[in-house]
Amino acid sequence: MDATAPAGEPPASPSAPVDAPAGQPGAVAGQADAVNEQADAVAGRVAETSQTLDRGLRLLHLVADASAGLTVTEAANQLGIGRAAVYRLVGPLTGHGMLRRDGDGRLRLGAGLLHLARRAQPLLAEGALPALRRLAERAGATAHLTVVEGGEGVALAVVEPSWTSFHVAYRAGARHPLDRGAAGRAILAGRAGVAEPISSSGELQAGAYGVAAPVLGVPGLEASVGVVALAPLDVETIGPQVLAAATAIATALS
Repeated sequence: MDATAPAGEPPASPSAPVDAPAGQPGAVAGQADAVNEQADAVAGRVAETSQTLDRGLRLLHLVADASAGLTVTEAANQLGIGRAAVYRLVGPLTGHGMLRRDGDGRLRLGAGLLHLARRAQPLLAEGALPALRRLAERAGATAHLTVVEGGEGVALAVVEPSWTSFHVAYRAGARHPLDRGAAGRAILAGRAGVAEPISSSGELQAGAYGVAAPVLGVPGLEASVGVVALAPLDVETIGPQVLAAATAIATALS
């Protein structure tokens, strides 16, 4: 005899969906899907932020390398993005003083970068001091780290030898043209990828002799390491010492 459903109740259907109670596999799977969706959304935002940061830094480098500045169109072409995307980068960078627009609307570096550069200089000097001390003691001459600032060479850190009776008193902060003196000409040689020691005689100060080599391989840094003395310097002896110091400083600052 066939069983029948109680009066007033529809017969049960084997294919009808049944909601799983809380805590059962169906509910857990739903919660896992929601968590995965949230994780994907966070990952997407992080990737977008990283891309924006990368583009902003690349834009700063492009403007820094363009002596005449860049138009928004030129920046967009070099970055491989649209003009609207460049404008979105320019807004915050201008607000923080990293970029500015000149009278022709061209993008140029802003004064905010000078503030960061000044804060970074003590860190550069601190990183270079151990190698400069070794160089000064070995060469028996005043050692220095010279960096480019405003198109000139600036002595950022100076170390005098401790055992000599006489040596050159070279003041940190001293400026000189890049095309005069061993330190500046070594920086110019470094721009051409030449890492050989450069010597000079009396170019910045009568009776002073210098040997310097560029510091290569540190992104964003144009610098040289050298020594200056009151007597002629043997480049074959001092040159390798200066090169070793430049390599040590590049490693310390990288």
